[in-house]
Amino acid sequence: MTKTEHRCGWVALLGPPNAGKSTLLNSALGHKVAIVTPRAQTTRNQIVGILSEPDAQVIFMDTPGIHQQRGRMNKILLQTAWQSMHSADVILVMLDADLYIKKPDFLENDVKPLMDAVAAEERPVIVAVNKVDLFRDKSKMLPLFIELQKLWPKAEVFPVSALTRDGLPELVKLLKSKLPVAPAMYPEDQLSTLPVRFMAAEIVREKLFLALRQELPYSVAVEIEKWDEEEGRDLVTIHAVIYVGRPSHKSMVIGKAGATIKDLGTKARVDIQTLLEKKVHLELWVKVREGWTEDVGFLRSLGLADE
Repeated sequence: MTKTEHRCGWVALLGPPNAGKSTLLNSALGHKVAIVTPRAQTTRNQIVGILSEPDAQVIFMDTPGIHQQRGRMNKILLQTAWQSMHSADVILVMLDADLYIKKPDFLENDVKPLMDAVAAEERPVIVAVNKVDLFRDKSKMLPLFIELQKLWPKAEVFPVSALTRDGLPELVKLLKSKLPVAPAMYPEDQLSTLPVRFMAAEIVREKLFLALRQELPYSVAVEIEKWDEEEGRDLVTIHAVIYVGRPSHKSMVIGKAGATIKDLGTKARVDIQTLLEKKVHLELWVKVREGWTEDVGFLRSLGLADE
């Protein structure tokens, strides 16, 4: 490409929960900007990651998983995903190959909302079939690819492994070719538009999910209450509150003699120090806020709902 052919644009990452969208974003950037856990609906906000290369700038929008669950917060998460799609230059649909090869009956139900949303799209649509690293015999994936091409006749179906990066450079190259010719929107060293406070809160939430796995209820949120950076000192003091939906959930997060919250706080502090490149003093509290997932005012304060 010549300098006049530099491309820049927005790519909406859409897909069912646990399809690997956040893993792909982190792998493409070579840096962690989105938290990743085995739990569905880990991503709650639109996460913007910026990949800058000499010939193009790809601005990824990682979104909450497309699902059919009810509830006010789930409705807001879906709105976030659809808003990202409408503002994108390219739509990248992520699907879990392992799941749909093992359970083909799940495919139509999971992808129907996405099919309906992009049925009349004139913008480029790419279907990335993730987790191909799990199949030594690639021929086992062929029926899935054929079915996906039937479901999305105008889309390009592309195999990839977000975890091992198998096929990822080729996918990025394909995405770049679909973007409009335009100059870069962001400095080449900028990886995200996210505030560092938001990223710190997300790190704490990630450690919660990883520490308690399936035991942890979905109704957990993290808010940074205090952030102090003293001039002349290489130290950031952070006070974060973990909100849970019930009193019984509070004891789960704290753990016996405070062991659980101490461990996750230690792990979160290490990651936040890496993010900030400074020493961090992190203090965590757990508060009960019943019904917060239905409280629009509180959801708005967490950045999950528009003002």
